[in-house]
Amino acid sequence: MRSPQIIRTPHGEELVVLPRADYEALVERADHEAEDAEDVAIYDARKAELAAGGGILPPEVSAAILRGDSRLKAIRNWRGETQLHLTFKTGIAQGYLSDLENGRRRGTSDTIAKLAQALNVPAEWLS
Repeated sequence: MRSPQIIRTPHGEELVVLPRADYEALVERADHEAEDAEDVAIYDARKAELAAGGGILPPEVSAAILRGDSRLKAIRNWRGETQLHLTFKTGIAQGYLSDLENGRRRGTSDTIAKLAQALNVPAEWLS
């Protein structure tokens, strides 16, 4: 980074002039730090959930969630269930199940309970 130029306004405020490449490097670094701060906040929230007695998801489920699957889809796949078979076990319509998995709808507590029972997992995993 080259030395910046400092300009003083008539009111005494100092302004810094720096090359565009240096400015863009600073902006990029700030973006990375903000992203890192968000990651730390998510990590802290998950640690707090665990400390409060939240269930620990199996590593395969966590990995699928990190790849972009919804929690419901990750658990269903972990259990080796197809949407169709899960609909037969629960009586939930396949389209509704698809909407739940893709975040287009939120399940009622009754629906979540049925899915949790069919998948043999705690209901909290699906909430």
